[in-house]
Amino acid sequence: MAASARPPARTTWCARCGAYLSVAPGARSVRCALCHAVTRVERRPHGLHHAAVGFIKGLINSFASPQAPPPPSSSSAASFPQLPASYPRARGCKKRALLVGISYAGTRYELKGAVNDVNCMGYLLRERFGFPADCILVLTQEDGDPYRVPTRGNLMRALRWLVDGATSGDSLVFHFSGHGVQKLDNNGDEADGYDEALCPVDFEDPCGGVILDDEINATIVRPLGRGVKLHAIVDTCHSGTILDLPYLCRLSRTGYWQWENQQTRFSSEQKCTSGGLAISISGCGDSQTSQDTTAFSGSTSTGAMTYSFIKAVESEPGTTYGRLLTAMRATIRDNGGELGIPGPIGTFFRRVITFSCAQEPQLCASETFDIYRKPFLL
Repeated sequence: MAASARPPARTTWCARCGAYLSVAPGARSVRCALCHAVTRVERRPHGLHHAAVGFIKGLINSFASPQAPPPPSSSSAASFPQLPASYPRARGCKKRALLVGISYAGTRYELKGAVNDVNCMGYLLRERFGFPADCILVLTQEDGDPYRVPTRGNLMRALRWLVDGATSGDSLVFHFSGHGVQKLDNNGDEADGYDEALCPVDFEDPCGGVILDDEINATIVRPLGRGVKLHAIVDTCHSGTILDLPYLCRLSRTGYWQWENQQTRFSSEQKCTSGGLAISISGCGDSQTSQDTTAFSGSTSTGAMTYSFIKAVESEPGTTYGRLLTAMRATIRDNGGELGIPGPIGTFFRRVITFSCAQEPQLCASETFDIYRKPFLL
């Protein structure tokens, strides 16, 4: 299905059927003429303001005299001339994965299940999708190797490791379980005026900081060559467009779906791959928060998104992207579902409390496709 343009400022999406709706000036809600559902209209004056600021900045820059390109970002080879010797040898691995789980131990942001998330994802990748154990790099706060602690610097190095030397036929996976935030957009490439960002363990440290979606895109999306496939599975708040991919899939509860173009005048082709395919499955929309990783207890706690993802994959091998996303959302809406995860991995989980229904997993991609015909395969 062809991608649709982002709706104008005074239109919105029907929360039930996904149709475009015209919004009267000042209105706080609108009724759909097709399904008669009432959709609340979000008012984000700050986002619109900063989007306008970015537009003006970009317009001024377009008339300025040409300047030299900016210095390399922290993800470039110049910043990290050599990867740590303790990292797995990436070149030659047709399937490789980077799994990051941050507990923020000893802080007020502490999470109980982030490390369990990556352990379960590692098991799924090895047993279900055939990823070699020696081609999986895990970063956790509890690791004794200082290069495997998920600081900003180590995480940027690990992202570079993930795509280093990738060639046609390679399958790459990036899984992150931790905190995410939004930051004001300063370059006009965000339609809503906000950048999304991951929080490394040192995100509040003056020598550390968050990792913006702009940096993630530059490090693991743009380098993807033809025939290389990347899946990002991100279990954080504000993660809908965390890879800055061009297209966001709008999926209603009735199954209606449509690709929405996320590119602005100032993002253009800069956010695209170099011929490869990038897909992200995230825990919630950009303006939403994900359920804390205390949603489960017993032998293991884990994040709601990670749980719903693993359950969908294990319950229906060979599922499509559309069915996967629908199943994940249904699991969260139904408080985890009546049945748990089947198979050996299910022994890690025991559902005891309800989910938050304020989050809906999202699907983004570097190119459009039929979500109900394309099989999900890592």
